[in-house]
Amino acid sequence: MNGIPDERSEILERNLRVLEALLFASSEPLDANSLSAYLGEGANVGDLLLTLQSRYAGRGVNLVQRADKWAFRTAEDLGFLLRRDEQENRPLSRAALETLSIIAYHQPATRAEIEEVRGVATGKGTLDLLMEAGWIRMRGRRRTPGRPVTYGTTDAFLDHFGLESLSDLPGLDELKGSGLLSSRLPPNLQIPLPFDGAALRDDEDPLDPDDLGGDEEQD
Repeated sequence: MNGIPDERSEILERNLRVLEALLFASSEPLDANSLSAYLGEGANVGDLLLTLQSRYAGRGVNLVQRADKWAFRTAEDLGFLLRRDEQENRPLSRAALETLSIIAYHQPATRAEIEEVRGVATGKGTLDLLMEAGWIRMRGRRRTPGRPVTYGTTDAFLDHFGLESLSDLPGLDELKGSGLLSSRLPPNLQIPLPFDGAALRDDEDPLDPDDLGGDEEQD
C-alpha cells in the first residue's frame, strides 16, 4: 500500500517531463490531442499542462496557452530583451499594422472592407506581407458579387502578440495609444466583438482550388 503514492508520483513526474520535452523541442505550439499520444493511458493532459504551467510561473520562461495550443515563451516582463531584435528583423509599416488590427477586430474581412475602415487604399503587397509573416490567412470568399477573399488572423498571430484568444485584444483607446490605429480613422469608429472561429460563416464560401494564386475577386 505504501508504494502506491510513490508510484503515482513517479508516473506524474514522468508525464510532466515528457510534456516539458515535447513543448521545448517543438517550434510551434502544440494542442492537447497531439501531446496525449505520448503519455500513459488515463493521463489527464489538461491537468498536467496546468501543473507544468504553475511550475514555470515566475521563471524566465513560462508555459502559455494560445487558443487551444500550448508553448513555452519568454516571460512577458522580460520580452523587451528580445523585442528589439524582432522589430529589426520583421519591421511593419503603419499601413501593415493598421491592416492587421482591422482584420483582427473585423474578421472575416475583405480587402474592400479593410479599405472602408482605413479610409485609404490597401495594397495587395501589405496583405502579402502579413500572410508571409504567418499572422493572417485567406479564410474563404464572401457570398457577394465578385466573391472577394475574406481574411482572418492565425494562431501564430495570437502567439506572437501574447494573446490566449481574440477576446484578449485591447480596446480602441489602447490601439490608438500604441500607434496601431491612425488618428485619421472616423471618430465614431466602433470596435466590434471579433469573430473567434476557424469555421466559415454563413456569408462565406470555401476558397477555390486556385486561390493560393492570390486572385482577390472573380469576374
